[in-house]
Amino acid sequence: MISNLDGVSTEDGAPVPPEQISAAVTAGDFVYSDGATQSFDPDGTTRYVEGGRHTEGTWSVDENGRFCSFWPPSFRASYDLQWMADAGRVIGLRFSDVRSGTIFEGRYR
Repeated sequence: MISNLDGVSTEDGAPVPPEQISAAVTAGDFVYSDGATQSFDPDGTTRYVEGGRHTEGTWSVDENGRFCSFWPPSFRASYDLQWMADAGRVIGLRFSDVRSGTIFEGRYR
C-alpha cells in the first residue's frame, strides 16, 4: 500500500525532488524485478530480502539532497532517484547508482 504520496502527480523518469525523497522511499515496500523486496522506515532503517536472505542497513538524505544507503560493515552508495509513473500516478522509484550508473527499479507493492 502506498501512503504519504497523496497529491503527487508526475511524469515517468522525473527526478524526485530532495524534499520528497523521505516520503517517496517510506511510502511503501518495494519489489524489484528479481523478486527481492525492500522497506525503508522513517527512522532511517532499511531491510532488504533476497532469496530468503535478510539484511539490514540504514538510509539517509545527504547535504546535497541525494539518497544514500549504508550496509554494514562497509558498503556505502549514493543514488539519484527518479519517479516511476503510469499516467501520472506514482508506481515506484528508479535508483541510479551515482558511481556505477547501475539502475534498480523498485515498484511499490
